[in-house]
Amino acid sequence: MDAMPDVIAKVISQKGTCSARHRLGDEFVMGQQTPPDLCSWAFYTLFPFAQVLQFGGSFPWEQDPNKTTVACPDPANPVVFELRRAPP
Repeated sequence: MDAMPDVIAKVISQKGTCSARHRLGDEFVMGQQTPPDLCSWAFYTLFPFAQVLQFGGSFPWEQDPNKTTVACPDPANPVVFELRRAPP
């Protein structure tokens, strides 16, 4: 079985006050468990999208098949993440 590619979540936008203190440029390697220092609410939101990328899928609304953009669920203090499939 081939190794699955890593999926990296990078903060590309943060407005308001993030209670988890995420900042522009923070990066996390997504896996089956919440990465250290990643807000669990963000993880639960990002996880299904990361799994699609990890298993070779893509999103029809994205121009690049190796990435997508997802916002955390806090509408008053949104943190936006870019998820990208890392090269093998």
